[in-house]
Parts: sequence; C-alpha cells; structure tokens
Amino acid sequence: MNGGDAAGRLVRPFTLTGGRTRPSRADFTLITMVTAVDPPPERAVRLQPEHARILKRCAEPITVAELAAHLDLPVSVVVIMLCDLLEAGRITVNRPAPVSRTPDLDLLQKVRDGLGRL
Repeated sequence: MNGGDAAGRLVRPFTLTGGRTRPSRADFTLITMVTAVDPPPERAVRLQPEHARILKRCAEPITVAELAAHLDLPVSVVVIMLCDLLEAGRITVNRPAPVSRTPDLDLLQKVRDGLGRL
C-alpha cells in the first residue's frame, strides 16, 4: 500500500485546509456559482496545487457542488479553499437569487386546474 486513498491522493483533505474545519465566510452554498478572475490580480500570492486545480475548473462558471464532485473532495474542504481564493481576489461569486417566500397564487391555481383536467 502506498499510503494514499482510493483516488490515489497522498494528502488528506484536512491538510489542504491547514487544519481548518470551518470557512472564514458564509458566501457559499451548494448552488453558488464561482468563476476564476482572468487575468489574476497583480501581486497574486503563489497558490497551492489544489488552489490551482480549483481555478482551472473555475475558468467557466461552475457551482460549488459540481466543483467538489470534479475535484473528488468534500464540499466542506472546497468551500474553505474557495474562501481563500475569494479573499485573494482570485474568484468571483454569484449567489443564487433568493426564492420568493410569497407563493404565486395565480400560478398555483393554474397548476391545480391543469392537474384536475388530467
């Protein structure tokens, strides 16, 4: 055995976050869209290889859930690393639009009527 996991990683996820278990910000949900900033900001700090992998995947807008799946990392780890990148100015975040708490009664009536005709 080489000491890695089933995916062949030699580094445990908690080491990717420097032992942090909580994100520094509350900007991210599973459906938050993230995009890499292009070009990177001047005086950008050197990134860990995992941060670079995230940025490569974020060249096009991608959700946090999709990103975690592509990277084969826990969402919690990806969110902590995204916080690092956001604070460094390397990504932009597009939060999902809030869902209206007031139901559209006209729409619900049309749905009910349509179901009744089935």
